[in-house]
Amino acid sequence: MEKAAKKKKKIQWSKYIPVYIMALPGFIYLIINNYLPMFGVTIAFKDLDFKKGLLASPWAGFKNFEYLFRSKDALLITRNTVLYNVLFIFLGMFIGVTLAICLNELRSKLVMRTYQSAILIPYLMSWVIASYLVYALLAPDVGLLNKTILPALGMKPVNWYTTTGPWPLILTLANIWKSSGFGMVIYYSSIIGISTELYEAAEIDGASKWQQIKSITLPLLKPTIITLTILNLGRIFSSDFGLFYQVPKNSGILYPVTRTLDVYVYNALMNNNDFAMSSAASVYQAVVGFIFIMTANGIIRKVSSEDALF
Repeated sequence: MEKAAKKKKKIQWSKYIPVYIMALPGFIYLIINNYLPMFGVTIAFKDLDFKKGLLASPWAGFKNFEYLFRSKDALLITRNTVLYNVLFIFLGMFIGVTLAICLNELRSKLVMRTYQSAILIPYLMSWVIASYLVYALLAPDVGLLNKTILPALGMKPVNWYTTTGPWPLILTLANIWKSSGFGMVIYYSSIIGISTELYEAAEIDGASKWQQIKSITLPLLKPTIITLTILNLGRIFSSDFGLFYQVPKNSGILYPVTRTLDVYVYNALMNNNDFAMSSAASVYQAVVGFIFIMTANGIIRKVSSEDALF
């Protein structure tokens, strides 16, 4: 019996050898790209000296973390980072779901592909290019707003890059324009996986489009919405560097409403050339993100265990 069981087990393993070989490049990439660099976390706890090297550099404990909490701008950059991310998470979810539902209602394939491409293209664009498009709108002398739109409305030109008031709205609109296409694709892929028989049965029962969306589409989208929200909460202490650095052109006057943790760390790195300090900020962001993910997943597991990530 033991010989038969061993033989059967050997046969099962040999059956999946081609699958493991196909997956091997992905595993190698995962180890090299995601796990080996984790050794660099030690930089955050070192008084890094390039002459001595990473291993020989003396330990600094939590000294590299102090600048994040002792800085006079610590509260400001934390507020900006968290509030912008909370706003982006909820707006991104709402707009992504709305666009996906609207796209699903289109019956012409040509029109659907046109809209899908138009919404997705900004996501594939770098923030460097996007920042120049924003500048074409906001440039003080030749921008479309100051040169054409505001004069047509009888309003005076505005020096946008020295006026802090409009920038929370500008950054929010820029983020929605660029990132909503990705969310739309994710939600749309979930919607097309919903059985059409459910909608046909609802139509027979006399349900309107809104009733179908409320009773069928949104409940079946709930797992996808929860998953994306939890993953986004993991980055609540991180920010899109391109959005907050490139779009405002790193204008110091705008720092009260545009400077986030990533921008602050980058500027500190450029000014002080302190790699250990910037590494400490990255570790801090990762730890806080991990805590947020575990907390959110724990709450969801208690409320609705089937929708939790694990």
